Amino acid sequence: MDTTRDRHPRPGAEGGGHAAGDDAERFWERHYGARRAGGERANPLLVETAEPLPPGAALDLGCGAGGDTVWLARRGWDVTAVDISATAVERLRGRARDLGIGGRVTAERHDLARSFPAGDFDLVSAQYLHTPFPLPRSRVLRTAARALRPGGLLLIVDHGSTAPWSWNQDPGVHHPAPGEVAAELELDPGRWRVVRADTPRRRATGPGGRTATVTDHVLLIRRAAR
Repeated sequence: MDTTRDRHPRPGAEGGGHAAGDDAERFWERHYGARRAGGERANPLLVETAEPLPPGAALDLGCGAGGDTVWLARRGWDVTAVDISATAVERLRGRARDLGIGGRVTAERHDLARSFPAGDFDLVSAQYLHTPFPLPRSRVLRTAARALRPGGLLLIVDHGSTAPWSWNQDPGVHHPAPGEVAAELELDPGRWRVVRADTPRRRATGPGGRTATVTDHVLLIRRAAR
């Protein structure tokens, strides 16, 4: 895990049925059940993107321990936060209440392979939305783009390198470039425009204080204002 979140270890394949969904739920329940609650920081690229924006309605896909959700809500955003783990969702609800931002946070359990939260949003954030289980990721992200309000932003941040502490150490793993991800979404360029597609590097801290330079793949898409 880096200084923020490494919730989803490797890119998920398209497809998957109920058995895979049940396995994924058990896996992430064990993952969050074994972790201490609280203390999660916001992902730096989410902060960089959202800091200059006026508060609105945000959707945090795969919210995990909730660092991004808490950061947004403290700055006046109304946040819908979703995760497959009921433990993660309940902990986030409790943390939001304790911090006095419960009225700004709606935390829901969703297996995104099966369901998607209702609503429309000014910002949708998908930070490291990878999983070792089958997930129709392109379909999920396409749905997220369509849930944007006019002028809204979809921020997708993926792993672009393998950190020493990453769960998947397969040397042959392919990290799709932002342009590849954009192409897979098959969005109408007249209605959704790519405003950022790059691969910044940063210094990250993993378990036990171990540090490494990692690469992120960043894709930022804006829905047309009309």
